[in-house]
Amino acid sequence: MCKNCGGEAQFLRAVSFVDAPGHETLMATMLSGAALMDGALLLIAANEKCPQPQTKEHLMALSIVGIEKIIIVQNKIDIVSREDALKNYKQIKEFVKGTIAENAPIIPVSAHHDVNIDMLVEAIEKHILSEVEKDVDSAPLMHIARSFDINNPGSSPSSLKGGVLGGSIIQGTFKLGDEIEIAPGRKIEVAGKPQWERVTTTIESLHAGGHAIEVARPGGLLAIGTKLDPSITKSDGLTGRMIGHPGKLPPVVHDFVMNTTLLERVVGTSLDMKVEDIKTNEPLMLSIGTATTVGVVKSARGHSAEVTLKIPVCVTKGQRVAISRRISGKWRLIGYGIIE
Repeated sequence: MCKNCGGEAQFLRAVSFVDAPGHETLMATMLSGAALMDGALLLIAANEKCPQPQTKEHLMALSIVGIEKIIIVQNKIDIVSREDALKNYKQIKEFVKGTIAENAPIIPVSAHHDVNIDMLVEAIEKHILSEVEKDVDSAPLMHIARSFDINNPGSSPSSLKGGVLGGSIIQGTFKLGDEIEIAPGRKIEVAGKPQWERVTTTIESLHAGGHAIEVARPGGLLAIGTKLDPSITKSDGLTGRMIGHPGKLPPVVHDFVMNTTLLERVVGTSLDMKVEDIKTNEPLMLSIGTATTVGVVKSARGHSAEVTLKIPVCVTKGQRVAISRRISGKWRLIGYGIIE
């Protein structure tokens, strides 16, 4: 029922939102979330000068992970004057000039007073969701963004439930009863040496949009109930892995070569710092899909870098990698790479 006209509302679709933290030390989390997104809402406060350092970093991260469908949300218009709101609007337009968000719609809202939220929903439908096309025919692949143990302390053995995997399908479909494989899997020790073992299990349940479903397709967030030992999935123990049908997953790699594109300036800091070239033997934080790992540069030549990973990942040729460097004790975004 529409609260404005009293007419009967029609259900169009369920939409999942991923909250991307603004603090610069959580950029890896933001980049992981961005790997699941069809579009993004760039939130800007009308009572603050635009851009803030974190706003610059978020916009650059969206560009790096290839998200071009952006809506700018100018929030807190209820606590500024009309003149200050217009001044902030002009700052936003100047800030996004020449970027992927240059032509993005700017929606002024007051989240606290529920002002213009209907216009924001309409913009999401028109500028992001209406043009989204999903591949449902290829072999299914899903990024794991979270993993859980949903059992309460003290549960009896007979009532225990298997581990739950949360994330988003990027292609294909999963069904109840499907056998799935998780790669790189889990870390084990063999003869005192660490190795990575792929994990297989069966889909026991599927939940999306707060409802149990039998078939899961790309788009939105999904929870998969499994037969896995909950000790494996608890505390995000499998975050960063990929799910697929056995034998259909991309290769697991411990090192790779990437073509790099570096930014002119370090973003996320108030200091105007030039990005220096990547150097051999330096550690970098790499965000690949929902996986975040440290890679040590074995060789750096021009716009190419070969890295050895601390934690192996599933990758495909041509996949984007967000590159961060440790600067003044914090990881700062400096560019991106394309896996060769």
